[in-house]
Amino acid sequence: MSRICLAIMVSAILLCMPVLAQIKPCEELKSEIDAKLKKKRVVNYTLEIVPADQIKDQKVVGSCDGGKNKITYTKDKDKKKE
Repeated sequence: MSRICLAIMVSAILLCMPVLAQIKPCEELKSEIDAKLKKKRVVNYTLEIVPADQIKDQKVVGSCDGGKNKITYTKDKDKKKE
């Protein structure tokens, strides 16, 4: 009986691990994405944390807080030098 309980517990833990690995705080993920864009020398952009249910036409570049929020990317208009 104890072997069956142990097998069930191990199976439950293994099934939950991928779900736990996907939950990441939004600010942490936003910082990681920002660093990757800067490394690729991308300029004039904005990253925003938006609730998942408010996404419309934005370009989504990340999902955080267990899918509750999304990180969107917007290319800023080039600023003209005066």
